[in-house]
Amino acid sequence: QVQLVESGGGSVQAGGSLRLSCAASGYTASTNCMGWFRQAPGKEREGVATIYSYTGGSSTYYADSVNGRFTISRDNAKNTVYLQMNSLKPEDTAMYYCAAERTTPRWCDRVLRSNSPDFDYWGQGTQVTVSS
Repeated sequence: QVQLVESGGGSVQAGGSLRLSCAASGYTASTNCMGWFRQAPGKEREGVATIYSYTGGSSTYYADSVNGRFTISRDNAKNTVYLQMNSLKPEDTAMYYCAAERTTPRWCDRVLRSNSPDFDYWGQGTQVTVSS
């Protein structure tokens, strides 16, 4: 089992920045793909970014809507994944969820565009609100 706890959400004005954290505990060695997803009221959950970890490095994947503004990273020593969000826009307002899975790099990339991302583990979410 893996437990995920998100933090770092809040309210910010457009153009501002926030950094989300996702602390993983439990059998974290079972997860090599971690990601961030978001869901706004009345909308489907959508992929934001994922990171695939392998010996000696990692690969990152981003949704087109956040590419160039958001950065995902993972600190394996702390079992924590981060999402640095810069140049925030009102349309970034949503509940942000962390997810984890053991999978292949291709799945870790393609899951970003899935309507029903099938991760084994999910956090409870952290709210991000961007005002204009």
